[in-house]
Amino acid sequence: MRIFFDTNVLASGLMGHGLCRDLLDRVVFEHVVVLGAPVHEELRRVLTSKFRVPASLWRELDKRLREFEQAPPANVPLAVAIPDPDDIPVLACAIAAKVDLFVTGDKALLDLGQVESLPILSPRNLWTKLTTANA
Repeated sequence: MRIFFDTNVLASGLMGHGLCRDLLDRVVFEHVVVLGAPVHEELRRVLTSKFRVPASLWRELDKRLREFEQAPPANVPLAVAIPDPDDIPVLACAIAAKVDLFVTGDKALLDLGQVESLPILSPRNLWTKLTTANA
């Protein structure tokens, strides 16, 4: 599967322990992570300001993030109203990349269920999907 993670899931997976970390580890080894420029840039801002990741560590992490499949730039109008305008470029990027799933912890996006034909799942729901599929 080709999976696009929202910034909140990537930040939690990279900086924390628990579900998002375990999920990111599993997906990196068993599936394809697709990363879009809007998420990459927001992740840089979040990690360097909120988590105070030093510039040298960000540069190393940035090299590794660039190993993920890169989504094409997108400015696709979406057929559904998105509550937060900042989420529009992220979702447009995921749709343009033709990923199988969009994973987020954002309740407003999760409440949509899908955008266009792109399913939106929580980290917990993806974990259940992955572990049930292999059982």
